[in-house]
Amino acid sequence: MRTPASPPAPPPAAALERARQLPKVLLHEHLDGGLRVATLLELLQERGIEPAAPTVQGLADWFAGNAHAGSLEKYLEGFALTVAAMASPAALERVAFEAAEDARADGAVLAEFRIAPLLFEAHGVPGEAVVEALLAGLKRSALPSGLLICGMRQLPESETARAAELALKYRSQGVVGFDLAGPEFGFPPGNHARVLQRLREAGLPLTLHAGEADGPERVMEAIELGATRIGHGVQLVQALNDPARAAWVERVRERGVHLEVCPSSNVHTGAATSIASHPITALWQAGVSLSYHTDNRLISCVTQSEEAAALLAQTALEEIDLLAMATEAARHAFLPAAQRDAALETIALFSAPRLPPVPVVRV
Repeated sequence: MRTPASPPAPPPAAALERARQLPKVLLHEHLDGGLRVATLLELLQERGIEPAAPTVQGLADWFAGNAHAGSLEKYLEGFALTVAAMASPAALERVAFEAAEDARADGAVLAEFRIAPLLFEAHGVPGEAVVEALLAGLKRSALPSGLLICGMRQLPESETARAAELALKYRSQGVVGFDLAGPEFGFPPGNHARVLQRLREAGLPLTLHAGEADGPERVMEAIELGATRIGHGVQLVQALNDPARAAWVERVRERGVHLEVCPSSNVHTGAATSIASHPITALWQAGVSLSYHTDNRLISCVTQSEEAAALLAQTALEEIDLLAMATEAARHAFLPAAQRDAALETIALFSAPRLPPVPVVRV
């Protein structure tokens, strides 16, 4: 266990408000890690499940304590509550709708949400019912969004294959890609190579968790298996100043692979020691395509605007960098081209120089 960290001081109100105004593209958010606290408490009570705390504030404090406990095990405790609370079609639809609306209110112009639908089978909800409920919830929101299906890398490849078939079954209804989630160390993506090949041959895009709890070699392995985006990928920073592995960074750049970086979550899970020293800055300055995300709004107690404000306050990154990251994220989204183009136009209009009004000359 790492030394527990004190929660960071909240950004000044003006800085946070400016961060909210920035157009954002959200590519990495787990639906079972991003519920509203009040919704979670209500769903737990409806299902007769004992919450970790009996009030909204108490539950929020519990999640904040776990996020900053310096323990990956404590960080992950919340998922047992969220999955159990969400285990009905009505709850799943509600959570998806609220996640999209919360992202939209926070400045997102495009979003992709992810989940492992087979986790809910233990609670009596079939995978098909999970996916259909989540897609229904996302479609209720005005935010253009899609769903990424996760397989759990620690399970047998046969289970990953079942998740993959779900993704292919609903690809024309709002599923836009596939991910491998779960504990990374000791469970390399190559364990699921045949399933990933099946998805690749079927034309479904891949974004795989890699280079968070394991080294940069896992990033390169994921790329060789067909991933065009990498969840986290921050350990690639180890290759920047290593002559033996420097070619890896160049390969990532040449192939146009995009990293979905989650700064606060990385600090909470021990993949980075602080926002100030987070690899996002060095990797961005090295020319790697990447963007910033929340990972788990609830579990990490963070919004995308708060991520932006923290990066602006604690790193060398500037607003122009965050807008460029949003552009990169939109370009690498798996959603249809028309939705990507609309997001790119919104970001470009916001990024355009604000020229002073031209004085009217009267003759």
